[in-house]
Amino acid sequence: MTTAPAIPFMHLTPGADAGAIRDAIDRVIARGWFILGPELAAFEAEFASASGAAHAVGVGTGTDAIALALRALGIGPGDEVITAPLSAAYSALAIMMAGATPVFADIDLDRLTLDPSQVDAAVTPRTVAILPVHLYGQPADMTTIQAIATRHNLVIVEDACQAHLAMSEGRPVGTIGAAGAFSFYPTKNLGALGDAGAIITNDAALAEKLKRLRNGGQTDRYHHVEFGVNTRLDDMQAAILRARLPLLPGWTTRRREIAGRYRAALAGAPVIVPPERDPGHVYHLFPVRSARRAQAQAHLRRLGIETLIHYPVPIPRQPALAGAPAAVCPNADQVCGDVFSLPLHPALTDAEVDRVADAVHRFSAADADGR
Repeated sequence: MTTAPAIPFMHLTPGADAGAIRDAIDRVIARGWFILGPELAAFEAEFASASGAAHAVGVGTGTDAIALALRALGIGPGDEVITAPLSAAYSALAIMMAGATPVFADIDLDRLTLDPSQVDAAVTPRTVAILPVHLYGQPADMTTIQAIATRHNLVIVEDACQAHLAMSEGRPVGTIGAAGAFSFYPTKNLGALGDAGAIITNDAALAEKLKRLRNGGQTDRYHHVEFGVNTRLDDMQAAILRARLPLLPGWTTRRREIAGRYRAALAGAPVIVPPERDPGHVYHLFPVRSARRAQAQAHLRRLGIETLIHYPVPIPRQPALAGAPAAVCPNADQVCGDVFSLPLHPALTDAEVDRVADAVHRFSAADADGR
């Protein structure tokens, strides 16, 4: 029996990029400019370009990115924002941070993202925005969601925290709505060595407002013209992200290769593999589903393969969301009860992918043997 995971779920320590990261850190220390400095300005320009947007505004976290985007668009108390019940809870908490109320529409069982028909049904006179989540790196059905938003005169803010470089029917995610929020938490496809986030937009006036709001509402030092917050992407993390950003396209290609290999190797396996509904999927995670999730995870753990659950509790069922309107989301309930994620990261080898897939197939055989 293997006592420690031979195939860990992820690798977070720098690899081939270690030298570039060290150079970036040394550069910031030598310059002595750590907040709102040249590294941040350079990263904002580079990330905007990579993401297909005109502007990027660096902030402290992906959660802050969502909350600040909503606030900059005038969304707050008394307003409702429709979002997904299957995600990290931070997407809904960010709506609450802006003072608005999250309203949950159920998910599509194929994409595992917002079901547009459920979004349409959730619109009320208080609805002002939709916050689709591009979950696991798979874009939501933005064409249909955009049509709903247009019909009801709603704003779209995209939660692209798991979807760096993803495309929705050929359009860069984060650029389809008024703004897109990204996280650079260390586990993300583009990760910092700490908390970090950014907002992208094609609206110059919105970008300028976001820059004020992230810095206490200042127009210049000690002159606060509006109620802002303190959530600035620091120059150290910006420099680290600059070192890693050129590698992101290659990492994304490798994630897609691994996902394709999994899909082929898991044919006939005793798990449900959610389909790829858009080739712009960037595979932040590779979820599968099993009605016997606990047993499947235990089986894989015995074989030295680490898995995680994303996510075990639907957001509307979180105690922190007890004040939100009641939501009936049976699809999200079902998925939260049976989904788990297999290892997928750019350092994973083909042999390791094959070993994981073989282990999943062996769960069926082990089950048949009563083990």
